[in-house]
Amino acid sequence: MTAEYQVHEQVAVLSLHNPPVNGLGLATRIALLAGLQRALADSSIGAIVIAGAGKVFCGGADIREFGLPTALAEPNLLDLIDQVEASPKPVVVALHGVCMGGGTELALGAAYRVVQRGTQIGLPEVKIGLVPGAGGTQRLPRAIGLAPALNMIVTGNPMLADNLAKIPGQQMIDLLVDGDLIAAAVAFAQSKSALAAPKLRESKVAAVDADQVLQQARAAAAPQFPAQAACIACVEAALRQPFDEGIAFERAAFANLMDTPESRALRHAFFAERAAAKIADVPESTPLRTVRQVGVIGAGTMGVGIAMNFLNVGLPVVILETSEAVLQRGLATIQKNYQSSVRKGMLTEEKLAQRLALLTPSLEYAALADCDLIIEAVFEEMSVKEWVFRQIDAIAKPGAILASNTSTLNIDQIAQFTSRPQDVIGLHFFSPANIMRLLEVVRGKHTAKDVLATAMALAKQIKKLAVVSGVCDGFIGNRMIEQYSRQAGFLLEEGALPAQIDAAMERFGFAMGPFRMSDLAGNDIGWAIRKRRYIEQPEISYPQVFDRLCEAGRFGQKTSAGWYDYQPGDRSAHSSAAVDAMVIRVSADLGITRRAISDTEIVERLVYALVNEGAHILEEGIASKAGDIDMVYVNGYGFPLYRGGPMHYAREVGLSQVLETMHGFAAADTQNRQKAAWIAAPLMTRLAESGVGFS
Repeated sequence: MTAEYQVHEQVAVLSLHNPPVNGLGLATRIALLAGLQRALADSSIGAIVIAGAGKVFCGGADIREFGLPTALAEPNLLDLIDQVEASPKPVVVALHGVCMGGGTELALGAAYRVVQRGTQIGLPEVKIGLVPGAGGTQRLPRAIGLAPALNMIVTGNPMLADNLAKIPGQQMIDLLVDGDLIAAAVAFAQSKSALAAPKLRESKVAAVDADQVLQQARAAAAPQFPAQAACIACVEAALRQPFDEGIAFERAAFANLMDTPESRALRHAFFAERAAAKIADVPESTPLRTVRQVGVIGAGTMGVGIAMNFLNVGLPVVILETSEAVLQRGLATIQKNYQSSVRKGMLTEEKLAQRLALLTPSLEYAALADCDLIIEAVFEEMSVKEWVFRQIDAIAKPGAILASNTSTLNIDQIAQFTSRPQDVIGLHFFSPANIMRLLEVVRGKHTAKDVLATAMALAKQIKKLAVVSGVCDGFIGNRMIEQYSRQAGFLLEEGALPAQIDAAMERFGFAMGPFRMSDLAGNDIGWAIRKRRYIEQPEISYPQVFDRLCEAGRFGQKTSAGWYDYQPGDRSAHSSAAVDAMVIRVSADLGITRRAISDTEIVERLVYALVNEGAHILEEGIASKAGDIDMVYVNGYGFPLYRGGPMHYAREVGLSQVLETMHGFAAADTQNRQKAAWIAAPLMTRLAESGVGFS
């Protein structure tokens, strides 16, 4: 059953039943239209109410149908909305919870809308690279006016029904209710049963300073997201063209955008994000461990950021340090961060007080005895981790989850420092931990399934995107970024300079180029990792320019000198003549004749290095899905969302083309410094030969 038919006092109530979000797939559309026709054929029915079962009215169209015959199969969404709008009996849509996309377009096609307070209403199609395709760009401006509709459609951000109802002259919400929504909708429908049903298509778009509003919207649109400009053009069509012409314009824009690489990338990201939570051998029914209190070891930058995530959702936190001075500095940082949110209007003083009241500082490991989850965020050195985990193991209660925030170290080795390896897991937060959305959840060889399931549920609770990684040096993100960074270093030694490489990658769409990113994170972090690998993996060659920079004490923003120069209190990167000269000296020392390097080569070498290492990671089972790798890079490393992540981007380019380019890089490496980097992962070769991409 995808739509239920009931009669309440001569009013037919059609309820969407398609969990979890009542998506308007073909079966639901067929059932809804059948219910509408049944109500119209029954002379005892005076009006019709369309509602949603469960917690939401409707999450929108089923985007899994996009590009498939079922999307256009009759009744398609436009057909259904036309039938609702043409109904001789008034149709009232009862909205609650969430009403998005096609659900909002369906609601706009009805004669009236009765809405429960707190309902979120939106047209988010631009976020998957599309325009609303079932009349949303034509009816919403007629319902709430040009400027508010333009903002909702171009940003894709929803609005609360309570705020929509306050827009002067709005026709979006006819009745805002607190209590029984269905009873209110039925009573409202009864009151309208003898009246001619209004149609938004017959209304004019209310607009003040229309040309200026449209001009400002065009100026703000991002060229990397063509759907934004298309949304503006569609809304302008609603203003200037008859309704049917506007609908035709919208449909053409929708069809054109469907086949753009940007929309394919955004739709890939949409599905990949949701798929990241699914773990093949851990069913959704896996019982979870109870987490009522969290312990965080370390009150440095990472520790305080991690603690804030749990305080933000009302979980008590014990934060532990071995030094009173460091502990107090960490507490002051938490206070400062929250005070900043208060000044920006993002947090009330009352909420600030509530969060701080949940925080217990301590210098004693015994304070962690009642914690259900303990996360260490101490120095990235195995001997330090060993000492900490032996202390945790001695005091943590049975069943407590013991987590490491390590970014590279072996979780299985860390687990062996305890008597309960099944309770140990990696929770790799990204800095700043209270802001960055990505969380790598590292599954050890012995990690229990309920521990993994609990970690994933907690990640969702603290509003993180969790991606599961297996155990290897650097996990998914840092293992791949090492190859990316090595290529950046080799390019320096061959003829490029930091500013050129950063500019090329930022034009490609990265939030930061590799050298600005390294200065922000701290160049000494990579230096420490390299020193360890010089011993563990002496066969790997690294660009010498990296160590030269660190030997000069240029660790990045923290020392006001890294690949760039920085002024006190200013994080702007200024090209450094000293660094450029040092780079050129290193080339001479290595006997390399510097050459002109194109931006195209820079982008291809860095991105394809990511892709090849990602393919190795997939083949080894460190990541279970290519989409997981893409989510790590989009959410943790600034890879451009509109390119979908490195693995999706390689599919867009074509794996055969990627391999051909890699072979060219290997052939050009006459000094044999990096041929290993361009040995293609067997998985990539197999996929290229079969003519498919990473799926």
